[in-house]
Order: sequence, then structure tokens, then C-alpha cells
Amino acid sequence: MNKTRVLLAEDHTIVRKGLVSILDNEFGMEVIGEAEDGREAVKKAEALNPDIVVMDISMPKLNGLDATRQIKKNFPEVKVIILTMHMDDEYVFEVLHAGASGYIIKQAAPTELITAIHSVVKGDIYLSPKISKTVIQEFLKQSVSGKTNAEPQLSEREREIVQLIAEGHPNREIGELLHISIKTVESHRSKIMDKLDLHSTADITRYAVRKGIISAD
Repeated sequence: MNKTRVLLAEDHTIVRKGLVSILDNEFGMEVIGEAEDGREAVKKAEALNPDIVVMDISMPKLNGLDATRQIKKNFPEVKVIILTMHMDDEYVFEVLHAGASGYIIKQAAPTELITAIHSVVKGDIYLSPKISKTVIQEFLKQSVSGKTNAEPQLSEREREIVQLIAEGHPNREIGELLHISIKTVESHRSKIMDKLDLHSTADITRYAVRKGIISAD
């Protein structure tokens, strides 16, 4: 019997090691890699080709949602299960739109994560029972109607830069992380502020928190 190969992306070491222990002790599962931030998760998904990525939503350098988008874009066969403290409707919608196959509330029992992995491996979608039926119904309604948010949407690169700005990285460091020039970073920054009608780094940070790009912690 082939084991389900799991990549675990969680920036809190104690939490991550606890999850590794739980999954490695489950028959038929194997943790093949760990990641401390979203960028590392994307790189390890490419290098290790896991069956499942268990992804914390709030991580440095690249959040779980954007990491999920990149993984699903480049490796559509890899399934992603999001771990989060959030139960807000908007977070659920964003996770599903990003292509994740599961949404687990961190307060849930470890057995729920095991159940979610088994479900997702079979091709099902798993949403924590704590998420209300009305949230799911609203998502399906929006999907059918084609309803979209009127607020300007950022590109993948723009979301990356918003997160790094909000985390306090200077332009030079952002350029190094993304392998682009400082002038390109400055150009993106200006376009982002124009697009969203933001006027300062503080405005960008507030936007990033409101959109779940970074955690408010």
C-alpha cells in the first residue's frame, strides 16, 4: 500500500512538530517535508511532489493563500488543505477560489485533520463542520451567478509585494527575495497604491490585514 505523502507548511515550530508527530503515527501517511513559510512551501512542493500539502494560512514571506494559488497553478494534481484560526466567510471563499480542497479550523481535534486528508485523497472537498452551511451556500450561489467583488484585484506579483511591504521589508530586500530590481519594486508599489487608492505604508498594511494577506497578530 502506497503511503499518502504529506508536505507540512506551518511557521510555528512547536505546532509543526506536533502535527508531524500526529501524521507520521497515522497508518498510511508519511510527512515527507516541512516548510516554515509560503515560499519554502512552493519550492518544496516542486521538489518533493507530495500528494497533500497541509498549509497554514498565515505565514511570512508568502501567505498560505498565495502559496496555494502558486502550487495549484504549477502542480494542479497536488491537493492543498488549509489550516486557519479564521472562520470568516471571506476567508472560506478565498480558500476555495485559491483551489484548496480542504479548510480546517486550528481548534479542531487532530482526528479531524486525519479525516480531511483521507477525504481529499479520495477527491472530495473537506470543510470543517464548524463552518456554517450558509457560508457554503453563499459560495455556491456566487459561483453560479458569477458574482465578483467590485474592488480592484491585485495580480499574483502585486499580492506578494503587498505582503512583503506590510511585513516591513525594505525595497532592496523585496527585490532580492523576488529576484527583481529595486526600480521594478518601486514601480509595482506605485501601481498598487494607485490601483487601491492607498497613500502610505500604513494603508498598505491595513489593507493586507483586512484581506488576510498577513495576520493581525
